[in-house]
Amino acid sequence: MTNGTPKRIGILTAGGDSPGLNAAIRGFGKAAIGYHGMELIGFRDGITGLVQNRYEHLDGKALSGILTIGGTILGTSRDKVHRMTVDGEVRDMVPTVVENYEREGLDGLILIGGGGTAKNAMRLHDAGLNVLTLPKTIDNDIWGTDTSFGFATATEIATEAIDRVHSTAHSHHRIILTEVMGHRAGWLTLAAGLAGGADVILIPEIPYTVESVAETIRTRTARGSTFSVVAVAEGARDVDDTADYEAAQLLVKAAKTPEARRAARTHLAHVEDNQREHTFRLARELEAATGLEARVTILGYVQRGGAPCAADRLLATRLGAAAAELVAAGECGYMVAARGEGTEAMPLSEVAGKIKYVPQDHDWVAAARKVGTGLGD
Repeated sequence: MTNGTPKRIGILTAGGDSPGLNAAIRGFGKAAIGYHGMELIGFRDGITGLVQNRYEHLDGKALSGILTIGGTILGTSRDKVHRMTVDGEVRDMVPTVVENYEREGLDGLILIGGGGTAKNAMRLHDAGLNVLTLPKTIDNDIWGTDTSFGFATATEIATEAIDRVHSTAHSHHRIILTEVMGHRAGWLTLAAGLAGGADVILIPEIPYTVESVAETIRTRTARGSTFSVVAVAEGARDVDDTADYEAAQLLVKAAKTPEARRAARTHLAHVEDNQREHTFRLARELEAATGLEARVTILGYVQRGGAPCAADRLLATRLGAAAAELVAAGECGYMVAARGEGTEAMPLSEVAGKIKYVPQDHDWVAAARKVGTGLGD
């Protein structure tokens, strides 16, 4: 940080909303204001408010009573700081943010968010700003941290949903496919599927075949089970779709010119659109392969909503308090990671642009196989 103890700090929440965001704002704010004597301002609506310099002063009164509230009192957005649409034109707004930062006399900036937020923070750090991030996402896919706040609450919500579909699946002798959030990584589906006793769990990291899933269900039927519950990550793909998706991604990476990159991204978006309703397609395929009726339940945004569970409140509070310590010590350019029961300052350069996938040999995967859960492979 700058010379001396930082006195004026900005904070914002960015990316998708998540249980625990308010707990993190409170955790950092109370430690920064009450323990270290700092001044805190909260930027409205994430990167958008930072660019437009819209903020409010946060004091003890503003932070009171928000620990248990879902969402974020500051609002959020998914804007990319280097590629924002302003007056119909895509512009790099990093210089504007630097100007606002200096105009407001900020000594530091706390960005609470996921992988995209880490990349935004890295760009601002490279521009000379003193930034720290806190890891938030229900997907638990942020590289460099054991877990992220929002994940535990979303796991509870998805698990309860899987619990509840068991009874209707049993009553009607059906296959119930429950689609859980997770475009890139399957942590949430795997955790909720294990905790909810799903008979099949399908995640992006393990491409499935319809025949493998159908065989798991037919084996259950042969043993006398009249229903099956399938937990499906929204980013799960069968073997053929995975090959198409990976080929489209390679085209994006290989593109050398702006025109080629635009064409490659358009093709990738087309592939993703074609695969968007894969859970409904899988339901139809399983009906044909097993003779059982199949129904789909999509949990969607309900997984993001509501009060954070105790585990997320605790995690967000201790990460927020740890961030205040780093600010007070003059440290910047880090993500405050959860490490065991403690924390660790992970350099943003090691975090930004990386994704934490479920390893094929992870203990949860091994446990699923040992208890007889089908993984579609």
